Amino acid sequence: MSQSIRDGETLISAGRNFELGFFSPGTSTSRYLGVWYRASSGNATIVWVANRENPFHNKLGALRLNNKGILELLSNTNKTIWSSNIIASKTKAMSSSIVQLLDTGNLVVKNGQDTNNEDNPLWQSFDYPGDTLMPGMKVGLNFVTGKNASQSCWKSDEDPAVGEYSLKFDPRGYPQLMQMKRSAISIRRGSWNGRYFTGSPAEDMHEFKTDFVFNKEEVYYEFEILDRSIFSVFKMDPSGNTQIMVWEIQTRTPVEVSMINGPNACKSYAFCGQNSWCFMDGNFAVCQCMKGYTPKFPEQWNTSQWSGGCVRKTPLKCNDTNGFF
Repeated sequence: MSQSIRDGETLISAGRNFELGFFSPGTSTSRYLGVWYRASSGNATIVWVANRENPFHNKLGALRLNNKGILELLSNTNKTIWSSNIIASKTKAMSSSIVQLLDTGNLVVKNGQDTNNEDNPLWQSFDYPGDTLMPGMKVGLNFVTGKNASQSCWKSDEDPAVGEYSLKFDPRGYPQLMQMKRSAISIRRGSWNGRYFTGSPAEDMHEFKTDFVFNKEEVYYEFEILDRSIFSVFKMDPSGNTQIMVWEIQTRTPVEVSMINGPNACKSYAFCGQNSWCFMDGNFAVCQCMKGYTPKFPEQWNTSQWSGGCVRKTPLKCNDTNGFF
């Protein structure tokens, strides 16, 4: 890219699949810098937003690569709205830095003098997911730096600021992928069993290959598309539902939109409470106590308030001296 891009100008990837520029989401007049898949217009194709929390309120914004190799979003008064914040250890030879929008949709800052830096950019947008997970984009936690790369929904269709729902790893014990509503667990996607996350077996889809890495330094997962004729993303809407969006690459025609965790209450964390299990009866979630258990609060249970869970019909005789100590 040149040294700056102003509102109304765009940067297009080499294969012409992705475009970087300023946009207004939905019916909003606020302006954001983002990357979109060049299939059609509209929020569905926005895959990354830089200034999620700090929009422009006019069309006078500009993206600049400064002499330290840092991307800056500047207002017409030269106020910094957003920056890429490249860490100091990577800031050598910055006078030769360049910006590229790769055909994966990844916006990167690279050292232009280093020809072997494709896999190690100075900064990349893929390290900062928004509401959209793309092939090659990681969700995970770095135990060394503490950086937590999580997917987070928009606040609304007109506001890409961080919303109520997010997808991140809980590192306690064997890491589990959790969907959170603010600070509370909403859906437990579970731990990795070698093929898929145990709480979401429906996501064991043949079109995708998922990589899971867990070592002393980090835990993360990412996916790639095995069918090279399609492009696909996982997009979380403001209600916390995740859609799989698929386009046919040659024509960029939308071919499929399907839901992963749509209106299925059984996927909600602790929906039935303790010692019970959940199943779908048509379009309705129903809870049932495990064998040998009975509802802890029968009156609530009979009105479909399941969260109290179940207790043993016959209490354990923990004081029996014939037992083990």
